[in-house]
Amino acid sequence: MFSYKLLKYHKKLNDVGFTKRFYTKKNLLALTERGFFQDIFPDTAGPQMTKMFEKTPQTIYAGFDPTADSLHVGNLLVIMGLLHCQRAGHQPIALVGGATGLIGDPSGRKTERSQLHEKIVETNLKSIKQQLERIFQNHQECLWDDTKHKNPRFPLIIVNNADWYRNLNIIDFISNTGRHFRLGQMLSRSSVQSRLETEGGMSFTEFTYQTFQAYDWLHLLRAHNCRFQMGGSDQMGNLMSGHELISRAEKKKEVFGMTLPIVTNEEGDKFGKSAGNAVWLDAGKTSAFSLYQFFVRMPDSEVEKLLKLFTFIPMKEIEYLMDEHRKEPEKRKAQTMLAEDVTLLVHGEKGLKQAETVTNALYNGNVEGLAELNPQEVQQTLGGATLVEILAEPEMTMIKMAMQAKCFPTEADATRIITAGGFYVNQKRTQNISEIVTSGTHVLKNGITLLRVGKRNFYIVRWLK
Repeated sequence: MFSYKLLKYHKKLNDVGFTKRFYTKKNLLALTERGFFQDIFPDTAGPQMTKMFEKTPQTIYAGFDPTADSLHVGNLLVIMGLLHCQRAGHQPIALVGGATGLIGDPSGRKTERSQLHEKIVETNLKSIKQQLERIFQNHQECLWDDTKHKNPRFPLIIVNNADWYRNLNIIDFISNTGRHFRLGQMLSRSSVQSRLETEGGMSFTEFTYQTFQAYDWLHLLRAHNCRFQMGGSDQMGNLMSGHELISRAEKKKEVFGMTLPIVTNEEGDKFGKSAGNAVWLDAGKTSAFSLYQFFVRMPDSEVEKLLKLFTFIPMKEIEYLMDEHRKEPEKRKAQTMLAEDVTLLVHGEKGLKQAETVTNALYNGNVEGLAELNPQEVQQTLGGATLVEILAEPEMTMIKMAMQAKCFPTEADATRIITAGGFYVNQKRTQNISEIVTSGTHVLKNGITLLRVGKRNFYIVRWLK
């Protein structure tokens, strides 16, 4: 099923000779043409992996540690990898680290993570599990396009590694599993070497992380015949530890790893984390509108790469879309398609509709769409907007409304800024401080008024009768 918004565009593509989007090829390594994989391990295993993917359905897993109560767009590429597995007819497994989250992954870090309380980890796990389930459900409802099968062949499996570590005896683990690790190889990992060279060094707790992630893979191999692991390129050391453990503990079964590139922006910052502000996949932390705008604002130099990584649009369609975009770059067709697909995947049809409604209100002057949302939805979508309740009074002036909404610290400030043209009511500039607020003109049919001071300071007034 396709989104109502995307159907119109894809019909246009069909008119110029394209078919609608198709499911991923069985051979996942074909995703290399999209820039999807940075490395495979072992590096000579490509032909063998291709043969396995094309012959029978395989099981592929990726892990997510609960370091926060939400995943962010930096995690989205790994989720896309699992979705491609599902689209290709393979079994995806998402491992949430209820145990390893208590230890902390040192990969890519210069200092040790703060220790998380077990209750916080449990809360984070619950939120991440719900996000993964929601994203896979949104994919099935909005972006699943296999006409042969109504539903994916293999639903997502979510496992928590705390389930097998909870009853594991530490002496048994060290005696039976620890003997398969070699200290020289563990010390040679880049995640270890970079930390040993710092003043703070590395704790024993962090040093053991790679042993637990390695054992996770061994457990999933035994429980689910999971021969493949997928992760960011910063996980290569942990991935290699798992491969080495399995090569010694399960000599008859060979396993393989695939790493995905760490996506960065033009400044080299990790994707979605520039200036320390993560773009979250939880609507309560980053609204659907903010997520949509994050991708709409992508520079032209980045958008083609991101279309290949974060959408399921076939390569030929992306080429056509980029050609169209280059003819009229000011219309941002490529960025808009990217933003629509990602918002659909993360927040579904309702989230996309809200994002587009608010976008039209704020940038195209079409505020009537806001009247279809309740005040809480408007506040959540605008993120950071102040919601105030004001008792409706006859003959209320603009300056009185602005002061009751606490848009200005003093009436003198209000008078100066309003008369200078820095005050907007429902996205229309208002300069007369004595103008009377009227329901038909200034109050939307859902009983709210959107105020703006300057470019970014929004106030939502909910009128009380």
